[in-house]
Amino acid sequence: MSTKSPECYTTDPQARCLRVEASPRKIFILPLDQLAFAELDSDGKEQLLQLSFATHEVMVHGTALRRIETALHKLELSFLAVLPAKYLPLVADGQPKIRDIVVTKIKPVAEPNQSN
Repeated sequence: MSTKSPECYTTDPQARCLRVEASPRKIFILPLDQLAFAELDSDGKEQLLQLSFATHEVMVHGTALRRIETALHKLELSFLAVLPAKYLPLVADGQPKIRDIVVTKIKPVAEPNQSN
């Protein structure tokens, strides 16, 4: 039996893309070079990490997300996934716990018609 704590993120100094498992059936691969911005918002213990890519918006809900934000800042974040509820008690306090990920496709803005 493994004694390693379950993790909801991984890092790789060579990462070029971020793999996001929004659910067991929905996986996204987003190029890190298309990251426009990230914002970490704390409301008490619960946190929201918003990642804005050229084509998708990723909203990560959980606790202790600063480590994930730091890995993203270094462009080393390679994987994000929701941590199943049964594993939450196994994760040490202070370690990131992702309880929900919502990925939304950004619709392109239509350019106004230009008449010559």
